[in-house]
Amino acid sequence: MHPTRITALGHHQPDHILTNDDLAGMVETSDEWIRQRTGIATRRIAREESVADLATAAAGKALAAAGLDPADIGLVTVATCSARDRCPSTAAQVAGRLGIPDAVAFDLNNGCAGFTTALAGADHSLRAGAARHALVIGAEKMSDVTDWTDRSTCVLLGDGAGAAVVSVDPAGSADTPGIGPVVWGSDPSRGDAVRLMGDWQPRFAQEGQTVFRWATTELVPLIERTCEKAGITPRELGGIVTHQANLRIIESLVRRLGAGDAVVARDVVDSGNTSAASVPLALSKLVERREIEAGAPVLLFAFGGGLSWAGQVVTCP
Repeated sequence: MHPTRITALGHHQPDHILTNDDLAGMVETSDEWIRQRTGIATRRIAREESVADLATAAAGKALAAAGLDPADIGLVTVATCSARDRCPSTAAQVAGRLGIPDAVAFDLNNGCAGFTTALAGADHSLRAGAARHALVIGAEKMSDVTDWTDRSTCVLLGDGAGAAVVSVDPAGSADTPGIGPVVWGSDPSRGDAVRLMGDWQPRFAQEGQTVFRWATTELVPLIERTCEKAGITPRELGGIVTHQANLRIIESLVRRLGAGDAVVARDVVDSGNTSAASVPLALSKLVERREIEAGAPVLLFAFGGGLSWAGQVVTCP
């Protein structure tokens, strides 16, 4: 079984920018209040675009960057918790729009950890010979599930999509795979801490302090185990791309990991929390700006509803 690697990335965000000052005209809040508690300055909101629109745009860019024909793709998976459509899946819609003829296509809902979970699933599928190339997409329209009267949550969320082409790497080494072993799991006892439940139209809700305490106290050992399984230490990382939930959580994790030389994704400042889209969106931007050197080890780690988590170390394309 050959190892796999990420060969190309793409991302897409809506044009409309919602600032903190805009939100201050909608609920009782302020730019200072939002920045101090979350680090967020702006977020993008899709007015007309659907989750499938966002996902297709990001996936099309990744496919073009990889230099592949649509027929080369054997697997399409979209990580999302906000898609309105249940059937056909968002992934099937993306495949149809991109002209991918006969790939297996399905959606995966693991909340904010969806993309890194889907990436591990694609890695395992390609290693087992199910396909040679896959499209793994994280896409969310969180504005559809936002309670715009709740200042504790409406200031957090944004829309967008990121996508990765994952390919079998015949020249790769089992000792240094382009996508490292996954560390994943969940803590159902805290399942109510992040919620998107009820009849459509559901509303996002969370126990903010519960999530913050859990993330800042329990994630570091999981991230350290992810690095250990990849055969490196946090100090050797070239990049760190965690779920873009809150800048204070990101800074706390990086400080405790002691990975001072790594390039750290802080896309939450400009994009807000885009749930399953946040990791591929942030990674794609860093690679597009060439802030992380090609071939460098990059930690991807996401966490969210469930409470669930999934992460791996990948080689930067």
